[in-house]
Amino acid sequence: MWPQGVEDAVTDEYGTEVDGRVLAVTERECTAEEAEVLTVCGEAVVTLQSGDQAGEEVIVDIPSGPGAPAIATGDDVILIFTPDSVSGQQYHIIDHDRAGALWALVIAFALAVVAFGRWKGVRSLVSLGLTFAIVLLFMVPAVLDGSSPVMVAMVGAAAIMLLSLYIAHGWNRTTTVAVLGTLASLVLTVLLAEAAVQLAELNGVLDENTTNLALQYPIDMSGLLLAGILIGALGVIDDVTVSQAATVDEVAKANPKWNSGRLFKSGMRVGRDHLTSVVNTLVLAYAGASLPLLVLIAAANRPLAQILTSQTIATEIVRSVAGTLGLIAAVPITTWLAAYLVRWNPKPKEPKEKEPKHPRPKPRPEGADWNEDDSPYPPSHLR
Repeated sequence: MWPQGVEDAVTDEYGTEVDGRVLAVTERECTAEEAEVLTVCGEAVVTLQSGDQAGEEVIVDIPSGPGAPAIATGDDVILIFTPDSVSGQQYHIIDHDRAGALWALVIAFALAVVAFGRWKGVRSLVSLGLTFAIVLLFMVPAVLDGSSPVMVAMVGAAAIMLLSLYIAHGWNRTTTVAVLGTLASLVLTVLLAEAAVQLAELNGVLDENTTNLALQYPIDMSGLLLAGILIGALGVIDDVTVSQAATVDEVAKANPKWNSGRLFKSGMRVGRDHLTSVVNTLVLAYAGASLPLLVLIAAANRPLAQILTSQTIATEIVRSVAGTLGLIAAVPITTWLAAYLVRWNPKPKEPKEKEPKHPRPKPRPEGADWNEDDSPYPPSHLR
């Protein structure tokens, strides 16, 4: 399952990306022919900052069209280098270089987490870094290498769960309960998602990107869909399991005389309130990610029944339903485990004291007469 030979599968048929900085932008009025396809016309002078021609200045067309980056003097941009370009222009601006802005946001995020969470915040950042490492260095290359996406997702999710929970929350009973509850819920989520995908006959090919992926790499797209459902549900499920385990533990400390059944009922009351908000969060997360697609489908003026049963919308419905069912199962599973284990305290067997073969005589007051009934051994002066 460990990825091998992924580098051989990567192609650069679309050209080589290089970094650059815009020195000047000169706009002009578009001709009648250009106005039919372009929204802005002109040229830009760019200094190349990477690649074989780093340090040289090149003249490129200003990007135009829907989604084209709006450039200005001083902007850091990414260019694509195509030496065999039909138009004769080898460099084209394709996007802004957002590395600086993203690093600033990441640093601000890390400082906020550490300032609020202190040592726990540091541990949560470490677990987050390990999560990214597992996804980018193991899961994605393994899927590209042809491994089963579902198996890769299960192994990766288990590793993420173990590392992130124990690093962030420490090695204790509460974390162990959360780990067991999360693992059981993930297995159930996979089974439910697989049944739903087969029932709805979804193949995982939704748009141009997934189509190109299926054509270029030996990937099971329906399995990739299941893997996405699993990873998406993991982030919400572990939040619920940690909260439930901690809640039951605190209730048990506050009420030491309560048995497991009473702790379970109390934890379930809290879990139901938590579940209602988290379910809404999960559905809104999926809907928000697909909002542009939903708007596009609605603009097609198709009947509602056709929209809901289309593969794109059906896929989002399956994501939401499977993830929500796994989330619902996580509450009673984790609550029961926490209530049982918090009151499970096996008493060790007390070792029996060995009786001496010849019991020692009890001490008598000084000067008392010896009595054979008291001890079989007479005092030394009578021997």
